[in-house]
Amino acid sequence: MDLHELLGARRVLQAPMAGGASNPALVHAVDGAGGLGSLAAGYLSVEALAERISGVRGLGTDVFGVNVFVPSGAPAPVSVLDGYRRDLAAESVRHGAEVGPSTYDDDAWDAKIDLLVGSPVSVVSFTFGCPSTRVLERLRDAGSATVVTATTVEEARTAVARGADGVCVQGVEAGGHRATFDPARGDDRPLLSLLPEVVGAVEVPVIAAGGIMTEEDVAAALTSGATAVQLGTAFLRCPESGAQPAHKAALADPSFTGTSLTRAFTGRPARGLTNRFMTEHPDAPAAYPEVHHMTKPLRAAAARAGDTGGMALWAGTGFRRARELPAADLVAALREVV
Repeated sequence: MDLHELLGARRVLQAPMAGGASNPALVHAVDGAGGLGSLAAGYLSVEALAERISGVRGLGTDVFGVNVFVPSGAPAPVSVLDGYRRDLAAESVRHGAEVGPSTYDDDAWDAKIDLLVGSPVSVVSFTFGCPSTRVLERLRDAGSATVVTATTVEEARTAVARGADGVCVQGVEAGGHRATFDPARGDDRPLLSLLPEVVGAVEVPVIAAGGIMTEEDVAAALTSGATAVQLGTAFLRCPESGAQPAHKAALADPSFTGTSLTRAFTGRPARGLTNRFMTEHPDAPAAYPEVHHMTKPLRAAAARAGDTGGMALWAGTGFRRARELPAADLVAALREVV
């Protein structure tokens, strides 16, 4: 797949949002309106990912992307994890759910790459790091374009040096996880500050992400040199989105007044609506994916109870401008300025 050609025709991208928001219905709706939808492989088993890919194709959509988390970091000390387990005790009691195991894993990295080589999609993108040149070559040989998400100029250059076909520049405004290769060294800069520097540093298509919600935001990113734009929070309230109903409602709830970056839910910095869980666990350890596995049962229990204070309500800084309308209508509106 030629990325220049693809992005020339589809300049509005739906962000891959791990945890269920990005589902086949949303990807299909975005595709039908002339955008590019993406599934998130993060947290899924290989079998579940294969089912979602088949689900998209079963709806008649052949042009779409899949995003994969790149393994990074090293296992955290047991003492650190035990300390956070004690901190989570009150959350466990609140909804009668046990804290999960402090498992360190690579999110089935090899198996997911093998799946995507054997069953190619149009675009394979990456978060949390840059794959090896060999992995990028395997995907390209299978027919997929590759995109690496970057939060610094250096990360973007690394991606291109290893053979990525494109770069997705993520500003600090973005909801969900910061994509930085190293959480201790990420560049937490606004999109429109970082974007022109990356555009000037690499000679591949650059996709802009972070805080893009409206037609005006799209125009500003394209004017700053982006080839295309990627939106996540903007799609959360669409009826096709797989986000939890309580999550969708919270985006319009006036009691949520802002967003924060936190490690409390997963052990990596991620942006969401500021809620009780965040404020009660400000010193969560930098331990991904162990913290993710530990809090997963607690988050699920909170979601079942409709307790938005205990849920990971991922959202970017522009969340208040999220519109409750069909994904096709949103894409059509955004495409008016491209």
